[in-house]
Order: sequence, then C-alpha cells, then structure tokens
Amino acid sequence: MTDTAWTNELRNFVDLKPRQSLAADAANNLREFILLGKLAPGMPVRERDLAEAFGISRTPLKEALRILETEGLIVYGPTRRPRVADPSLDEINDWLRVQGALEALAGELACANATDAQIKQIEQINTAIKEARDTQGQLEAFRMDMRFHEAIVAASGNAALAETHATYNARLWRVRFLSSQRKASRDATRNEHKDIVAALKARDTAAARAALTNHLRTAEVNIAAAVREMENTKEAK
Repeated sequence: MTDTAWTNELRNFVDLKPRQSLAADAANNLREFILLGKLAPGMPVRERDLAEAFGISRTPLKEALRILETEGLIVYGPTRRPRVADPSLDEINDWLRVQGALEALAGELACANATDAQIKQIEQINTAIKEARDTQGQLEAFRMDMRFHEAIVAASGNAALAETHATYNARLWRVRFLSSQRKASRDATRNEHKDIVAALKARDTAAARAALTNHLRTAEVNIAAAVREMENTKEAK
C-alpha cells in the first residue's frame, strides 16, 4: 500500500467515528487500527501522516501515543520514535495469567456485590454476542465479548480491580481479537460463558472463580494457536 493510499484509508476510517477530545479520539482510532492489523506489530508510527489523516496537529497525536504507550500498545526505541508493540508469546501469556487472576477475583466479588440488575445485564450481553456475530460481524461480536468481561469486573464493585483489568485488557485486545476469529474455539467459548453466567446467577463464588479461570486458560491456548496460524500465513506468502 502506498503512503497516500494508507493515509486515505486512515482518513476514511476516522470520518466514520464520532468525535471526542482530540487526543482521546485519536487514541481510540489508533487502538482500533492496531486491533484490526491496519497498524501491524513492529510497524513504525508515522506521526505526520497520522496527524494529517486525523485532521489534528501533532500535539494531540503525541498525547494519544502516550495513552497507548501506557497501555503497552505503543513502544519507543532509543531514538524515541514510536512503533506498534510486538510482544512475544511469553509476554502475552504472562499478561493472560494476570488477567485470569483478575477476572477470577472479579467473579468472586461479583457474586457477593453485584445487583440482580447487573447480573441480568451480564446475561443479556452474553446473549448479544452471538446475535452480533450473526448480524453485524466478527468485530462487533468481539466488542460485545469484551463488554461481557468488563461488565463482570464492574459488577465486582472494586475500582482498583477495574482499573488494573482495563490496562491488561488493552494490551491483550489484538491477540484476543485474533483468537476470536478461530471458528474451532467458538463452541467451547460459548459453553464457558454459559458456565460463568450460571455461577454468577447462583452467586456461587467457587464456581465463578473456576469458570473464569478455565475460560482464560482456554484463551491462552487459543491465542497461541492464532499466533502460530498468523506466523504460518506470513511464511507462506
């Protein structure tokens, strides 16, 4: 893709998005481009082209890059030039294990602290995942999947847990999106979600912890498989 075509694609994408603050809006667009692979792992971030595509100056763009740096999505080399992070599978697995512990704790706390309305909402979001996949596509289904997990964390009532979870969630979004594209894992994921919802509705703390722990272990296996498949595809080209 030429530089002009790449910039035009970014501009067209941004024109479809609702505006927030300049930096937050740019950070959201960049995050989604990384998620979709439009900005590939290890790719240099061309600040001038991005600022032009977003219709902003480089000051809010730099602020957006700093936001993504704190999320582990952007890294800076010795020359302070930004590029898209390219974590190893070992790093990803480390993050997943922390995320698993956080979500297991969130499940326990949600059993004790969640309102009936919050648990009903979690169940409704889970139902909406398949509906989104059938009617709106994989990206929207993935967003709903992430909302399912975020709703469980929110129902824990623990702000510190929610803040930490959001940080790891941002780092793992891209690989979890890749994992969600694997048809082979979808039935298992749906069944695990049903187990999580059932445990929350029963307010069974042990079952909720076990179901969420198992779910993140499955994610670890699926992500490793997705990364291998992606690497095999690159080698075949």
